[in-house]
Amino acid sequence: MDIDFPLILVMLVFGSGLIWLFDYLLLAPRRARSLSELQRSYPEREASSSSQQQEYQQRAGQIEREPLLVEYAKSFFPVLFVVFVLRSFLVEPFQIPSSSMVPTLQVGDYILVNKFTYGIRLPVVRTKVMALNEPQRGDVMVFFPPHMNDTYFIKRVIGLPGDEIRYENKRLFVNGEEIQQKLLAQLPPSRPRFRLIEESLRGVEHEIRTDMARANDNFAVTVREGHYFMMGDNRDNSSDSRVWGQVPEGDIVGKAFAIWMHWDSFLSLPSFSRVGAIQ
Repeated sequence: MDIDFPLILVMLVFGSGLIWLFDYLLLAPRRARSLSELQRSYPEREASSSSQQQEYQQRAGQIEREPLLVEYAKSFFPVLFVVFVLRSFLVEPFQIPSSSMVPTLQVGDYILVNKFTYGIRLPVVRTKVMALNEPQRGDVMVFFPPHMNDTYFIKRVIGLPGDEIRYENKRLFVNGEEIQQKLLAQLPPSRPRFRLIEESLRGVEHEIRTDMARANDNFAVTVREGHYFMMGDNRDNSSDSRVWGQVPEGDIVGKAFAIWMHWDSFLSLPSFSRVGAIQ
């Protein structure tokens, strides 16, 4: 089962904030009143030679001491709140778990996703509260697929609402126009199986990979209003809109824009050789 981190973060932020507010409104005034009463009981507490001074300081320290839960809430709330705002509305980090976006993204890449490019959305419920830009063909987008509404997926936007998408003999057509491809390499060189291709998706140039050993997956579809057709750059090894359908606008998370680290596993060292913008 996937951990719903956004929901956990929201609960921690609101929980610690409520504890802090409860202390500010009820417990802190009560401590202040108790301290005031204690001060009246020790009129000579400020005299250095007074026998009341030590006893007063001891009792005052007990009164002023905050409950342990309140101390933790005050310590963690500011940090949790900053993380909540950054992650929910600005930028969120993701790890690439599969090879469906090879060669653009490799397994183990850590990427950054812009959360406000396509509009401001409330965390957890995903309701858009401010419209900004719309996804464009060629964008690398993070979203919730219709068949797994609690798991992040990342693919490339191929079709916009109203587009006619056709895929034939490993060639892509958008609204009847063939998307230009340029062969870069065949791998491995000795017994070629994979083709590394540069594809120009209406001005967005990016690399894709096809598998000559896999049968052609021909199809044609019209993208519904309010939906987007997604495909992986590893065209013959990607579960995408060809399998589970089109992505509703309401399930968009954000636009992937940069690789900031590559880390294969905990047994290996992180690498920064792949740091850069995502094309």
